[in-house]
Amino acid sequence: MVIVQVVNVRWFNATVWYGLYLARLLRDAGHTVVVLTQAGTQSHKKALEWGLDARPMDLNTSNPLRLAVTLCKLITLLRALKPQIVNCHRGEGFFLWGILKALGFGFRLVRTRGDQRPPRADALNRFLHSKVADAVVVTNSRMARHFLSAMKTPEDKVWLIHGGVDRERFRFDSAGRERVRAEFGFGPRETVIALLGRFDKVKGQRETLEAVTRLVYKQSYRRVRLMLLGFGSATGEDEVRGWIKEFKLERFVVITGRRDDVAACISAADIGIVASLWSETIARAALEIMAAGRPLISSDVGVMPDLLPPEALFPAGDVDAMTRMLTRAIDDASFRQENLKACDLTLSQLSGRDFLQRTLTLYEGFFD
Repeated sequence: MVIVQVVNVRWFNATVWYGLYLARLLRDAGHTVVVLTQAGTQSHKKALEWGLDARPMDLNTSNPLRLAVTLCKLITLLRALKPQIVNCHRGEGFFLWGILKALGFGFRLVRTRGDQRPPRADALNRFLHSKVADAVVVTNSRMARHFLSAMKTPEDKVWLIHGGVDRERFRFDSAGRERVRAEFGFGPRETVIALLGRFDKVKGQRETLEAVTRLVYKQSYRRVRLMLLGFGSATGEDEVRGWIKEFKLERFVVITGRRDDVAACISAADIGIVASLWSETIARAALEIMAAGRPLISSDVGVMPDLLPPEALFPAGDVDAMTRMLTRAIDDASFRQENLKACDLTLSQLSGRDFLQRTLTLYEGFFD
């Protein structure tokens, strides 16, 4: 098939990762894939790094003249490519694809919703998703329920397709574990908790630091270490270091910065945590931690209830509950073992191959 993946997002976030990873899987399976991005953005740069056929297109503009220019460029592209599938991973520009579909271009239109914010259930949005789009892909059960109930999207048009994880790249790395633990001075008797993600309020770094403070100073867990596996983004590294100083955790916390050996860094941990206050509609970090064979606990946001059993979840932003969950994960070997079994069961259906096959089932079904 000839497929267009529309990934007009500025940052390299989970939505972009989902779209680009899918594009790469489809390409490697023998399909012709073109990725439409925004010029000069992180997502465009990443698409090129991954060897994808990435073409910038001004889909996010609200200027009528620029929109008209973009529409002409899209018509030229469609005439040249003749794609069977156009998959939009972002709302901006979605209505343009609806116009093009109405003009008689013979593609099937898919809207993938990897955003945390539910779409407005107004008449126009309901029409676009139920009548114009041929299918709506969601990445978690909560969003599926929103489309079925609030948006009134027909059930046969709503597809739940979780993002997969590259299990060749993300797996337990014994040698990497020892190397990274030595690099950061983690001893064999120390329990390392890893929080993977860019520095941003949504990721819950401050709340995690507060929980670790309680472990160290109120519960005397002096052998606990926290590894913040990330880098400054919406929240700067200096601000995070200020929190570490505020909580008197300089001895107990390390910041890795950007790393090329993420799998080895995850392997260096004994427990993984997702502390997000909201979002996690795709949960790339969670899948990578699970694939590396680390026990994982999480806040109950986004897709996380789809991935973990209830006993591994705590209410988002509830530092007391997070502290109790961390205490249990540190002290209770049977809890960790059951957690790993649950993660393995989840991952048994979330490889890259599974991701590709579910998507192809959708795409190929249009032409049965």
